[in-house]
Amino acid sequence: MKVAFSPCPNDTFIFHAWVHGLIPGAPKIDVTYADIDITNSLAASGKGPDVVKISYAALPWVLSEYALLPCGGALGRGCGPLVLTPGKLADTEGPAALAGRKVAVPSERSTAYLLFRLWAAQQVPGGIGEIIVLPFHEIMPAVRDGEVDAGLVIHEARFTYPAYGLTLLADLGSWWEADTKLPIPLGAIIARRSLDLSAIAGWIRASLKYAWEHPEASQQFIMQYAQELSPEVARAHINLYVNNFSADLGEAGYNAVSTLLKRASDEGLVPKVDLAALRS
Repeated sequence: MKVAFSPCPNDTFIFHAWVHGLIPGAPKIDVTYADIDITNSLAASGKGPDVVKISYAALPWVLSEYALLPCGGALGRGCGPLVLTPGKLADTEGPAALAGRKVAVPSERSTAYLLFRLWAAQQVPGGIGEIIVLPFHEIMPAVRDGEVDAGLVIHEARFTYPAYGLTLLADLGSWWEADTKLPIPLGAIIARRSLDLSAIAGWIRASLKYAWEHPEASQQFIMQYAQELSPEVARAHINLYVNNFSADLGEAGYNAVSTLLKRASDEGLVPKVDLAALRS
C-alpha cells in the first residue's frame, strides 16, 4: 500500500507504528515523505498514493477519487496559521499594512492560504499585492531578509518565529475560532474510495494509540525527519497538533470542515462541494 504524508512530527508520530510494522494485520506500506504542497498535488494528479495527507482546502479537487477518513489528520484549537511581518510593518497600520504588499504562503491549496484569503477579505482593504509560494521552511528567512513583506507560516513556526526577529500580525486560528466557535481544520487523511476505508481508519487509530501509549518509541524516527528542530520543539509540535480530533473528527470536526469549505466556495475560492460526501 502506498502512503504519503509530511515529515512533520505530528505525522511521523501518528504513523510511526504502522510504518514499522507494529500494527497486527496492517499491510506493509511504501511511504513518500513530502511537504503538503507536494502531497496536495499527488492526490489531485489522478495517480496519487492509496492513502495521503492533504490540506482540507484541497479536498474539493479530490473527493471524486478519495474519501475523507475520520482520523489521523490535524484539527484543533490554538494551532492556526500565523501572519508574520518585520516589526516595522506590524507597528504601522495593523492588517491594513498588507494592502498591495508581497506575501509568501506555503501552498495555494493549503488550508492556511484559504484561511488567509478569507481573513484578508475582511481585514485588508484593497487586497494583498502579490502572493508567492515557498516551502514553509523558507518563509521566515524570506521575511527576515526582506525578500517578501510578510509570510504565512504553519507548524513549528508558531514556536520559533521570535528567533527570526519577526512580529505576529495575525493569528488566523484565533480569528477563525472567534468567528465560527469551531476548531481549525488543517490537514486531512484521505484514502482511495476503492479501498477498505474502515480497515484503513482502524490501522491509523491503532498506530495513534500505540504512539500515545509508547511516546518514546517514535522519538528517533521523528527526529530523523525533523533534524532542524530541537526535541523540545518537536514535542511541542506533537502536543499541539495531535489531539482527540486525530482519533476521531466527531461532529465538531465535520462541522468545522463543512463550514470552511462552504465559506470558501461561497467566495469562489474553491469548487462547490457536496458536503454530504465528506462523510461517505
